[in-house]
Formats: sequence, structure tokens, C-alpha cells
Amino acid sequence: MLNTRKRIEKLYYSIGEVAEIFEVNASLIRFWEKEFDILKPRKNMKGNRIYTKEDLDNLRLIYHLVKERGYTLQGARDKIRQNRDDLTRSVEISDTLYRLKEFLLELKKDL
Repeated sequence: MLNTRKRIEKLYYSIGEVAEIFEVNASLIRFWEKEFDILKPRKNMKGNRIYTKEDLDNLRLIYHLVKERGYTLQGARDKIRQNRDDLTRSVEISDTLYRLKEFLLELKKDL
């Protein structure tokens, strides 16, 4: 399952770190950058991509729609344009439920 459940605390992330967080290949992250206007990572002096928390939040929306909900790329783009606030709340609720499930499973294991 997706590693964004961990608290995001760094200011900037490399593409390798982002790929590890989302458990996907770096090439998929680069592909999504071309497909989604909301992904605009900055580049450092060497030309390496650097991702901010906002970039990770946007990637989380895309990941949720494409990987977890099975949307096509066009469907995901349309959904983000139409209803971004509701989508963000939906993803937050999903993450909260996942953390609750993990907590309850851990609690069950300890009993």
C-alpha cells in the first residue's frame, strides 16, 4: 500500500524519493508530469527535479484516481478540474480510514 501514510516532513524530495513514497517507477512520475498540468516540479541547478509537499499532494490525487480508483488519464484530468476540493477531502478520508484500519489490525495482533 502507498507509503504517503508516513508524515511528510522534508521541504524537497528527489524523484527517487517520490517514486519510493508512491511505490512506482520514476518513469511513471515523469510521465504523469507530461499528462497533468498540476504537476510542475522545480529543477535544481543540475537539472534534477525537486518536489515540494504541494507536488506530493497533487501526485496523491493522481495516484488515488489512476491507481486506486481505476480512472483513465483523461478521466482523472477531468475529475481534478471539476471537483478538486471534494476529491482532496475524499483522499484525506481514504487515508484516515487506512490508518485506522492499520491501527486496529495492530491492536488485534497485540491482543
